[in-house]
Amino acid sequence: MNTFKFPLLILLTTFLMGSSFAVGKIGLIYSSPLLLAALRFTLAGIIMAVIVFILKRPHPISKGNWIKILIIGTFQTAGVMGCIFLSLRTITASESSILTFTNPLLVVVFCTIFLQIRYKLFQWIGVILGIVGVSITMGAQIEFKFGILFGILSAVFWAFSTLLAKKWGAFFDIWVLSAYQMLFGGLLLLLGSFIFEKPIFILSINSLFILLWLSIMSSIVQFAVWYYLLQKGDPGKTSAFLFLAPFFGVLSGWLLLGESLYPSLIVGGLFIILGIYLVNSNFQMKNNLVKRRILNK
Repeated sequence: MNTFKFPLLILLTTFLMGSSFAVGKIGLIYSSPLLLAALRFTLAGIIMAVIVFILKRPHPISKGNWIKILIIGTFQTAGVMGCIFLSLRTITASESSILTFTNPLLVVVFCTIFLQIRYKLFQWIGVILGIVGVSITMGAQIEFKFGILFGILSAVFWAFSTLLAKKWGAFFDIWVLSAYQMLFGGLLLLLGSFIFEKPIFILSINSLFILLWLSIMSSIVQFAVWYYLLQKGDPGKTSAFLFLAPFFGVLSGWLLLGESLYPSLIVGGLFIILGIYLVNSNFQMKNNLVKRRILNK
């Protein structure tokens, strides 16, 4: 890959990952949280489903495989994104992005417990640094906020969806899996919106722009660029740059929302960023296949 192309695309996809938290928080001015998440991923899922149908990508033919996609969508889209948007009601976009992007650290823990995968010492050091970082970041909270719980749950759901994708991902075309898990997850969020909240969406130029940005740029474009990089480059090298996502989450929260960069947030965020880098920087050679499947979730 071109020397300049790789860093530019890395910056683009991680910027879209991280900045979606600040954009999403702005979107809550116009919409209830679950409805905004539902509209985002239902729209993105429909667009991607049309694309994979036109491109004649191989679709599942058995009912069981469609159920697997539904389960992955329940965790990855409905669980993760629902919790993110709910967290943004009471905590900052910076805090929500930091908590959510601790998911690579949880993947190490869950893979060790459930899959008996062995990791190197420096990867466990990364996990410890991440835990310390979360403690420092959240230690500044004078009172407990439910947003913290939802932020942590978003990381837990993301880690579990990674394990499910690792287990079932080989059965599916990755683009088809991503399209329909977003669509199914978005529809579940839509159902949840009508059950657990009073759905509100104020139609305006600003709200439509935010929705389209979240659906197209922060979902479809971000996804397409990320998987292009994973396919064209080394997955381990590419995934190491995930530490940039929470950095952009904090930076965009500061620039777009005027969120304070208090010392505990900066120090804790740096610990988490370093932890993510160590966890993703290098897997044992015998786990290369596992690593590729986990990254291709």
